[in-house]
Amino acid sequence: MKGKIIFFSVCFLLATGVVSAQDKNAPKSIISTNALIKKYHDQKELQGMKKGELLELYIERIKVLVKTLPYIALATKPGVTMTDLGIPNDADNRKILADQVESTTSFLDVTVAFQRRMVPYSDTDNLVAAILFYENTLKSLHEFNDM
Repeated sequence: MKGKIIFFSVCFLLATGVVSAQDKNAPKSIISTNALIKKYHDQKELQGMKKGELLELYIERIKVLVKTLPYIALATKPGVTMTDLGIPNDADNRKILADQVESTTSFLDVTVAFQRRMVPYSDTDNLVAAILFYENTLKSLHEFNDM
């Protein structure tokens, strides 16, 4: 009886490990799937917000731009993989993409820390103008594919 319980427990653990293991060779997205803007705003709406809300929008837009702009020669929308673009999904390319994601994450960590520390001292009108500029830049990416 104990042998059966141990056998089924081991089988269950092995099956769980196989099912939950990620495929290391699965194609990864070139542009992060969370590089999206939830909502675009107009100037009047932004001017009605508090500086803390504006700061969060500003940071969100910076993150999306940093995760998108370096890749526009390849893709402009999140979720596009190397395989979708005909890039070989080999170990070297997966490694270079992983290194790039790691570098981008590190850069954004430092940038966001700086923004949270310094931007609260900015003029609210400048912050609103910057958000609108970033949003217009992101909107123009949607038109990029039409060129």
